Amino acid sequence: MIRSELLQALAKANPELRTDDVERIVDVFFDEIAQRLADGGRVELRGFGAFSTRERDPRKGRNPRTGEAVDVPGKKVPFFKPGKEMRARLNV
Repeated sequence: MIRSELLQALAKANPELRTDDVERIVDVFFDEIAQRLADGGRVELRGFGAFSTRERDPRKGRNPRTGEAVDVPGKKVPFFKPGKEMRARLNV
């Protein structure tokens, strides 16, 4: 599902909301998750799963074009752990 499909599904399920209201709700939802993760926090949605960040250590990589070794700096990456209910729905 892409963002536009999500907006359409929410608008269809909530006909009392205007299209721009649905779009604003989705924007706030994703912005809050992203901001919490950027601040080093964790977001847990019961029955769905939890978003957090993980640290990647610096490492040596290779330039695929030249084969030259390059330093890849450490970084934070998003991580999602599905909840128990989500795993149960996927494995029915």
